[in-house]
Amino acid sequence: MYRDYYCGDPTENLVNKEITISGWINKRRDHGGLLFIDLRDRTGLIQVVFDPENLKPSEINWNQFRSEWIIKVKGLVKLRPKGTQNPKLNTGKIELIAKSYEVINKSKTLPFEISDFKEETEEFLRLKYRYLDLRRPQKYNILNLRHNVIKYIRDYLDNKGFLEIETPILIKSTPEGARDFVVPSRNNPGQFYALPQSPQQLKQLLMVAGVDKYFQIVKCFRDEDPRADRQPEFTQLDLEMSFVNQDDVLSLTEDLMKGLMEKVGLDKKYNFPFVRLTYDESMNLYGTDKPDLRYEMKINDFTDLCKDNQFKVLSDPVSRGEVVKGLVVPKGSEFSRRQIDDIVDYSKDLGSGGLIWIVLDSEFEFKSIVKKYLDKNFVKKLAKFSGAKNGDMILIVAGKNKNTLEILGKVRSRLGRDLKLYDQNEIKFCYITDFPLFEWDEDAQKWESSHHPFTMPHEKYLSNLTDNPGKIRAYCYDMVANGSELASGSIRIHKKELQEQVFSVLGYSKEQTNEQFSQLLNSFEYGAPPHGGIAPGIDRIVMLLAGTENIRDVIAFPKTQSGFDPLFESPSPLSKEQLNELCLDVIKSENKN
Repeated sequence: MYRDYYCGDPTENLVNKEITISGWINKRRDHGGLLFIDLRDRTGLIQVVFDPENLKPSEINWNQFRSEWIIKVKGLVKLRPKGTQNPKLNTGKIELIAKSYEVINKSKTLPFEISDFKEETEEFLRLKYRYLDLRRPQKYNILNLRHNVIKYIRDYLDNKGFLEIETPILIKSTPEGARDFVVPSRNNPGQFYALPQSPQQLKQLLMVAGVDKYFQIVKCFRDEDPRADRQPEFTQLDLEMSFVNQDDVLSLTEDLMKGLMEKVGLDKKYNFPFVRLTYDESMNLYGTDKPDLRYEMKINDFTDLCKDNQFKVLSDPVSRGEVVKGLVVPKGSEFSRRQIDDIVDYSKDLGSGGLIWIVLDSEFEFKSIVKKYLDKNFVKKLAKFSGAKNGDMILIVAGKNKNTLEILGKVRSRLGRDLKLYDQNEIKFCYITDFPLFEWDEDAQKWESSHHPFTMPHEKYLSNLTDNPGKIRAYCYDMVANGSELASGSIRIHKKELQEQVFSVLGYSKEQTNEQFSQLLNSFEYGAPPHGGIAPGIDRIVMLLAGTENIRDVIAFPKTQSGFDPLFESPSPLSKEQLNELCLDVIKSENKN
């Protein structure tokens, strides 16, 4: 028997009782003949006292104890002396007086400290020894949070009549917006499986099969370029329902998230019901389809005010059919000139031709690097239109509408962070709806899917999709919180003719469509119900609740930002025998080592 209790469980209720515990040595403190050990497991710490008077002479060799050794201790629970209690610990009122012990396993010198962890410890080193990094209570708490999130989701959907169904990991490569990870088939030389970017077609096929309500906590794989909130493999809640409209899906997901926040939300503040914005509203107000609504600072459209302005930098773009838009920065008069210059440079890095700033000193006075070109009455109109007050700063950008909005959106996000305009303990949820069905790819000179090609267009576009693809709006939606996309979904196309039309706009020939999507298109000919779904990202939800901006913090064994696994040192080469068995040869790229 290794233990009667976990280390974090004993309390004063066990005083004068003899118990056995096991765990890792977190810290040791030698007090002249007495040794105090903090023994740790996943539940917490307990203080163990080693006193020569209570141990056999043969067992008095605890001076060899080192950090992360595993020991088993049998002892008597006693109240700690007055003045030595630790209210931060569940076990803080008691200590265990050791009667006997056993060293279960020893530890080498650690590559980094666990009990006195330093944040500057190199991440690559921590990932190489991830099994040590995960011993830290902060990391275990995140794993425990993730477990509770997934458990709540499973229980909730089970109670709503959903079936959890596993779909294949080895499937056919199909275009879904990112590169596939491919797997060679030994039994079919020259042929390949692909790891799924999502179970999109499979869950639609389950709806055709009459499953009606499906979900899955599923691994997805995308060979994308590195980014802080991405991993080559990630986990999502995949969810699909039949005979539903957009409101049905959004209402269910909203209720799911509300329950999740109440159950495992770590006392964070959140809004309910969720804010709902169309894609166009979100872009015009916040310059992004992932707005952070914890603070205001909406984008103002100054275009009409600038039509006949004497300052050509403002009026010329309007005459060209472009726009003039801006932000009001609260208490911007407190910015130093260097801070203002940094914002101007940042906007230029984002692609602006420049950024005009105006600091309002009083009703009739203002500061600006272009003050001599600006009329006081014009500045007063700007202030009145935007609601700017004395002490605020107005930032203005001119140019093409989409580019101007995106620049101001990123400037807004940076200012929100720099000025700490939001409560770190608040989560502000919103839905973004009515995305464009198609987006024009300037480089490829063709239409691409805004979300994916299986999305249902609004009814008024059903008769003709080819007149002006860029104006078509679709029943697709994102769930967003604090500037991060948490989920994406849509109502799906369920008729073959309409799906073929969409593929045609995207440039697929009949032959390509049949080759890549025949399994889905054929199923639509056998009575496919209306259906739709959504796919919240588990990793991003846990990131939000845990208050971390690093996705690697919430995954047990993550890859680095470049996709490398330091623990297993993968990806790694295959042996020549393996390559021969798969009928593969490796051609070294000139662009890579």
